[in-house]
Amino acid sequence: MHDNMTKKQVMKPQPAPPSLRRWPFTPMLVVALIIAALAVGTVWYLRGSAASVDAAQAASVQDSVNAAIESASANLTDPPANAKFGPHKQAVLPPLVFPGYATPRPPEIVRAAYTFAAEHPEVLGYVPCFCGCQRSGHRGNDDCFVAARAANGDVTSWEPHGMECQICIDVAHQAEQLHKAGASVGDIRAAVDKAWSPRYPIHTPTPVVPK
Repeated sequence: MHDNMTKKQVMKPQPAPPSLRRWPFTPMLVVALIIAALAVGTVWYLRGSAASVDAAQAASVQDSVNAAIESASANLTDPPANAKFGPHKQAVLPPLVFPGYATPRPPEIVRAAYTFAAEHPEVLGYVPCFCGCQRSGHRGNDDCFVAARAANGDVTSWEPHGMECQICIDVAHQAEQLHKAGASVGDIRAAVDKAWSPRYPIHTPTPVVPK
């Protein structure tokens, strides 16, 4: 009797280990998974298409704005508003406050750019800037450094934008060096245009230098 019970226990089928059990992938479940995957893929595709359309529309609008700015620049003949004040030596300039981090150029170069803008609006008023600051209403490189002047031409407040913009500083520095070398305003404008326009074709709507 004992031997028969032992044989039955030995012959009893054992359940398969959990690792060997198969998931019940019925045909209906497979179809449902395929439909879900297609739905997710369609949503992401449509989102990507919409983003591409929005980017294309934004680029088209920006191109139109840039073309309008370029066209306006070609027809500007009125002198810059502050050109009449230069050359203008100012006994005491407003304090120039530097940020608590490194500026794009050494402090002495930045300070020289601000000083040149304050003393020579008749030069930088005719020099365009290429950093995109026309969107902030700037008409020339002098606007990158000087925010306001008194009735006598003295600078009363600085424009902080030029403090942190490498392009603004470099354009002003180039103009300053050419001015010190004896170049005329027309020659300075031509040299700046030649140096910067190939890389940055859109610039501030800066008046042309009178002939």
